[in-house]
Amino acid sequence: MITSRTVAIAAVAITATATFAHQGVKDPDVMARMMLMSEISAATKVIGDMAKGAAPFDADAARKAAEALASHAAEIPAAFETPADDPKSEARPTIWDNFTEFAQIAKKMENASRTGADTLFSEQDAQRLLAEIGKTCADCHRLYRD
Repeated sequence: MITSRTVAIAAVAITATATFAHQGVKDPDVMARMMLMSEISAATKVIGDMAKGAAPFDADAARKAAEALASHAAEIPAAFETPADDPKSEARPTIWDNFTEFAQIAKKMENASRTGADTLFSEQDAQRLLAEIGKTCADCHRLYRD
């Protein structure tokens, strides 16, 4: 059974890994964005592992992950408001050329996650939510990430 403690330990491990992977980033805005994306990845992984059957379905843990994902998605526009750059950044300059569209994709992820948090009762619900979240990730990365 996945407990809140297990989710917290996984999040710390992923964050520590992300911190190591982001070594050398000099711009604090870029580092903050990278850490935010790592937190989004961690929450998505919790849902994804349940959706794929790699972890047993735990409605409370899935809901907490979806709620965290919604909160983090809501932070995306503010995190990218400043067109900061760093050699290690994977953000494309088109973010700031099309900021309204970029922010709308983040809002779609936020809305899907908030709605999903209220409807996570089974592995199939996790699969549905993962597909919705995955679409927003793919839409954004295709256009705005190297």
